[in-house]
Amino acid sequence: MLGEIAKELTGKRKVVLVHGNADMDAMGSAYAISKAFPDADIFAPNGIDRITKVVVDKLDVKFLENCDISTYEQVIVVDTSSPEQLEMDQTVPDDAVVIDHHSITGKWDHIRHFHCEEGRTSCCEIVKDLLDTAGIEITRDMGLMLLGGMITDSGHFQFAKPELLLAFSDIMTRCGIDMDEAFDLTKAQPSMSEKIAMLKAIERTKFDRIGNYIVATSYGGSFEASSCRAIMGAGADVVFVGSQREDEFRLSARATQEVVRKGVHLGDIMKCISGETMTDGGGHGGAAGISGIGDVEAMLHICMKKTMEIFREIKAKDVLEKDRA
Repeated sequence: MLGEIAKELTGKRKVVLVHGNADMDAMGSAYAISKAFPDADIFAPNGIDRITKVVVDKLDVKFLENCDISTYEQVIVVDTSSPEQLEMDQTVPDDAVVIDHHSITGKWDHIRHFHCEEGRTSCCEIVKDLLDTAGIEITRDMGLMLLGGMITDSGHFQFAKPELLLAFSDIMTRCGIDMDEAFDLTKAQPSMSEKIAMLKAIERTKFDRIGNYIVATSYGGSFEASSCRAIMGAGADVVFVGSQREDEFRLSARATQEVVRKGVHLGDIMKCISGETMTDGGGHGGAAGISGIGDVEAMLHICMKKTMEIFREIKAKDVLEKDRA
């Protein structure tokens, strides 16, 4: 499939799309593709996140904030599990190329060239494989952007699988990049508004527990992912933080690797809830999100309930294993 995609991307005027509030995995993937297959623009329909902005400023990466995708011969979508996550009012054509690593939602079924590897920690790994399959050299800036995506999507290697570490090491060796340089690239101090958002989220936190496991929910106006990490730092095993903008909500979720190993999969939880509520959700075992039309507090309650059910199953299994021992 990657060989076919490489042929599809050759010799056409292209635009690479990334999801709303694009992270480093999305932008790193898009940048590498745009440089490997020239005459390509990057389009971020609904902006980029704070860490990504720091990186693109350091490396002077250009991207479009407004764009008519119908003027391009080829459309590529990276690191995006559904069309809704692009947060734009344009339709992705059926002959587009989609490269992703999230749980398959079925919302790209109409796309002719859809390549998804759910087992990968980052989309940047798949893009590296694409470039290697096509025999394209990875330049130093391309390498830095790919490494940035791998670092952030693996939670600074907390969620890394062996395949990511091998790909990371290979890029470091081939591009002459030291570890401190790769880490410094994505380093940014939280702004005052982010600090305040995290403190407010902690103040508004509600939680419940089953045995030794704690699930927490909170809401705020922004920085949902950072707020999740702050509440996890306070002791929660699973955290859901949401925000409300008029009739639309957005919710981020994070879980510790311990409970993921025990059986919690946030991507599956979000996918299940989105199917029940006609919203858009998905993600990975330890990090996921959901958005759509609805009430954020109601959605947080549903997330809490679903997680508690899983915690009960984990507790019952733990008790059974203890009795057998």
